[in-house]
Amino acid sequence: MTYKTILVHVDESTHAAARIRLASELAFTFDAHLIGAAMTGISRFIYPDGVVFIASVIDTLRERAQLDLKQFEETARQRGVTSVESRLTEDDAAGALVLQARYSDLVVISQTDPTEREPGDVYDLPEYVLLNSSRPVLTIPYAGKFDNVGSNIMVAWDGSMEATRAITNALPFLKKARNVNVVLFNPSALFDIHGQQPGADIALYLARHGVKVNVLQEPTDLDVGNALLSLAADTGADLLVMGGYGHTRFREVLLGGVTKTILNSMTIPVLFSH
Repeated sequence: MTYKTILVHVDESTHAAARIRLASELAFTFDAHLIGAAMTGISRFIYPDGVVFIASVIDTLRERAQLDLKQFEETARQRGVTSVESRLTEDDAAGALVLQARYSDLVVISQTDPTEREPGDVYDLPEYVLLNSSRPVLTIPYAGKFDNVGSNIMVAWDGSMEATRAITNALPFLKKARNVNVVLFNPSALFDIHGQQPGADIALYLARHGVKVNVLQEPTDLDVGNALLSLAADTGADLLVMGGYGHTRFREVLLGGVTKTILNSMTIPVLFSH
């Protein structure tokens, strides 16, 4: 397995340039086709009867999105990506990314920056794409600089379906990594899942794929989200791989506590899978 198609969100955010550079580096590394998706958001200005509101605004939105895509293409070419595609969509970012993710192996977006959040947004883009795309979502923190990702990886393992899917989806990263730490917090509390040798089975699975893996059994009194962030800092991890959990329709309890903590407070890029 490898990533043959990578989708990156292109917009006017102050974080877009760094996001596109990283996506380009990944496309070059994995010899993948890189798609830059920019959205005009025109769908928000169309009434049910088909009448479009404020034509001049629509023209401006299209011009801005096309300029963003031009800059995306220049960055990708400068980074050595040979297979590049620009897509302009009239939908909003959430709907367009979820739709296009179905035809991609990896989606690259940024953590929501509260200072850039648009008025009227009722959700965070990363959590929406995570819960609705069925693809791995690489989320880049809005604070910090991340030119290289995936040399020293930390994997959050709790034996769940989501964590299993995350590990499978991250295999291209894991196989190239210099070091992979699979971490289990308080594994004795989940004896029925982890057994007498917590982490041994998943470590053997990864080893068969050629992954250089270590198992860390960590006792903690912290909530798991903050324990992950603390351990990532202690081990110098440059990528966190974890499952993303969702349960009910209410946003307040839509994501598990660990996922919400990481989405709100991430300090390194995180590869989520739901």
